Amino acid sequence: MPGKFCVSLSYAKDNSDKATVAFVVANAAVASDKDTLVFLSIEGVRLSQKGYGDDIHEEGFAPLKELMSNFANAGGKIYVCSPCFNKRKLDPNNLVAGATVVGGAKLVEFLSEGAPCVSY
Repeated sequence: MPGKFCVSLSYAKDNSDKATVAFVVANAAVASDKDTLVFLSIEGVRLSQKGYGDDIHEEGFAPLKELMSNFANAGGKIYVCSPCFNKRKLDPNNLVAGATVVGGAKLVEFLSEGAPCVSY
Protein backbone atom coordinates (compact mmCIF):
# COMPACT_ATOMS: atom_id res chain seq x y z
CA MET A 1 0.00 0.00 0.00
CA PRO A 2 1.66 3.23 -1.09
CA GLY A 3 1.31 6.45 0.85
CA LYS A 4 2.70 8.40 3.74
CA PHE A 5 2.11 8.33 7.47
CA CYS A 6 3.27 10.67 10.22
CA VAL A 7 3.54 10.23 13.97
CA SER A 8 4.05 13.43 15.94
CA LEU A 9 5.62 12.94 19.37
CA SER A 10 6.13 15.68 21.94
CA TYR A 11 7.02 13.47 24.92
CA ALA A 12 10.05 11.53 26.09
CA LYS A 13 10.78 10.51 29.69
CA ASP A 14 8.05 12.91 30.84
CA ASN A 15 5.53 10.39 29.42
CA SER A 16 7.37 7.24 28.42
CA ASP A 17 4.09 5.44 27.72
CA LYS A 18 3.22 7.90 24.93
CA ALA A 19 6.78 7.81 23.62
CA THR A 20 6.66 4.03 23.43
CA VAL A 21 3.24 3.79 21.80
CA ALA A 22 4.22 6.41 19.22
CA PHE A 23 7.09 4.22 18.04
CA VAL A 24 4.91 1.08 18.12
CA VAL A 25 2.50 2.82 15.73
CA ALA A 26 5.36 4.15 13.60
CA ASN A 27 6.77 0.64 13.27
CA ALA A 28 3.36 -0.67 12.22
CA ALA A 29 3.14 2.03 9.55
CA VAL A 30 6.62 1.47 8.13
CA ALA A 31 5.98 -2.31 8.12
CA SER A 32 2.86 -1.58 6.05
CA ASP A 33 5.00 -0.02 3.33
CA LYS A 34 4.14 3.56 4.28
CA ASP A 35 6.72 6.32 3.85
CA THR A 36 6.77 6.93 7.60
CA LEU A 37 7.96 9.94 9.53
CA VAL A 38 8.21 10.49 13.27
CA PHE A 39 8.27 14.19 14.08
CA LEU A 40 9.86 14.91 17.47
CA SER A 41 8.99 18.22 19.12
CA ILE A 42 8.99 19.84 22.56
CA GLU A 43 10.40 17.27 25.07
CA GLY A 44 10.29 14.55 22.40
CA VAL A 45 13.42 16.00 20.80
CA ARG A 46 15.44 14.50 23.66
CA LEU A 47 14.83 11.07 22.09
CA SER A 48 17.00 12.18 19.18
CA GLN A 49 20.08 11.84 21.38
CA LYS A 50 21.94 8.51 21.45
CA GLY A 51 21.54 6.83 24.82
CA TYR A 52 18.78 9.12 26.14
CA GLY A 53 15.93 6.63 25.77
CA ASP A 54 17.91 3.48 26.47
CA ASP A 55 16.30 2.96 29.89
CA ILE A 56 12.68 3.45 28.73
CA HIS A 57 10.80 0.16 28.80
CA GLU A 58 7.06 0.17 29.34
CA GLU A 59 5.49 -3.06 30.56
CA GLY A 60 3.96 -5.06 27.71
CA PHE A 61 6.08 -3.40 25.01
CA ALA A 62 9.53 -3.84 23.53
CA PRO A 63 12.14 -1.43 24.96
CA LEU A 64 12.01 1.99 23.31
CA LYS A 65 15.64 1.66 22.19
CA GLU A 66 14.68 -1.46 20.23
CA LEU A 67 11.54 0.16 18.76
CA MET A 68 13.52 3.18 17.59
CA SER A 69 16.30 1.04 16.13
CA ASN A 70 13.82 -1.21 14.30
CA PHE A 71 12.07 1.87 12.90
CA ALA A 72 15.28 3.37 11.53
CA ASN A 73 16.45 0.01 10.15
CA ALA A 74 13.13 -0.35 8.29
CA GLY A 75 13.69 3.00 6.56
CA GLY A 76 11.65 5.22 8.85
CA LYS A 77 12.63 8.87 9.11
CA ILE A 78 12.83 10.92 12.29
CA TYR A 79 12.51 14.69 11.91
CA VAL A 80 13.61 16.70 14.94
CA CYS A 81 12.15 20.19 15.45
CA SER A 82 15.13 22.54 15.20
CA PRO A 83 13.85 25.33 17.51
CA CYS A 84 12.93 22.74 20.19
CA PHE A 85 16.30 21.01 19.73
CA ASN A 86 18.26 24.27 19.96
CA LYS A 87 16.28 25.51 22.97
CA ARG A 88 17.38 22.40 24.87
CA LYS A 89 21.00 22.80 23.70
CA LEU A 90 21.22 19.24 22.43
CA ASP A 91 24.17 17.83 20.48
CA PRO A 92 23.72 17.65 16.68
CA ASN A 93 26.65 15.21 16.56
CA ASN A 94 24.86 12.72 18.83
CA LEU A 95 21.73 11.94 16.77
CA VAL A 96 20.16 8.48 16.71
CA ALA A 97 19.96 6.60 13.42
CA GLY A 98 17.41 8.05 11.03
CA ALA A 99 17.21 11.44 12.77
CA THR A 100 17.57 14.81 11.04
CA VAL A 101 17.15 18.22 12.66
CA VAL A 102 14.74 20.23 10.49
CA GLY A 103 12.58 23.32 10.48
CA GLY A 104 8.80 23.18 10.48
CA ALA A 105 8.68 23.63 6.71
CA LYS A 106 9.95 20.05 6.23
CA LEU A 107 7.02 18.69 8.26
CA VAL A 108 4.57 20.84 6.31
CA GLU A 109 6.08 19.56 3.05
CA PHE A 110 5.64 15.94 4.17
CA LEU A 111 2.05 16.49 5.30
CA SER A 112 0.97 18.70 2.39
CA GLU A 113 0.11 15.77 0.15
CA GLY A 114 -2.57 14.60 2.57
CA ALA A 115 -0.52 12.30 4.79
CA PRO A 116 -2.42 11.30 7.92
CA CYS A 117 -0.77 12.21 11.21
CA VAL A 118 -1.37 10.94 14.74
CA SER A 119 -0.05 12.80 17.74
CA TYR A 120 1.26 11.62 21.08
